[in-house]
Parts: sequence; structure tokens; C-alpha cells
Amino acid sequence: MILLAQTVTWIKVEKPSFDLVGVVLGSFQLAGFLLVAALVLGLVFGAALILSRRRPSPPLDDLSLHLDSRA
Repeated sequence: MILLAQTVTWIKVEKPSFDLVGVVLGSFQLAGFLLVAALVLGLVFGAALILSRRRPSPPLDDLSLHLDSRA
């Protein structure tokens, strides 16, 4: 039986460390981005809602009960 020679290569790896400052700053950046995105979307949807309510309603047809008209 022939024994094969096995070689072991050792690689030095630095001890992992937890970057608390990086995590906090990253969460603040994410919260800021979401805040700006929500503000922009709210402004766009609010403006669209205001503009849609300013348009005159279509005229009532003959078959309508005329519930929207003032008597």
C-alpha cells in the first residue's frame, strides 16, 4: 500500500470584530433614505389626489338618480 503524502497549508486569518459604529451609521443611512422616499411618494400621491379632485365631475346622464345634484 502506498501512502500518499498530505500537505496542510495554514492561512493566517485576522480575528473577526464587530463594527458597531458601522452598523449604527448604516441603519441611520437606511432610515434617512426611507424617510426621503416616503416624503417624495407622499408629496406625489397627495398632489395627484388634489389635482384629481379639482377636475369637474362628468355630467349626469338621463338614467341617473341625480343624487349628486343639489335640489
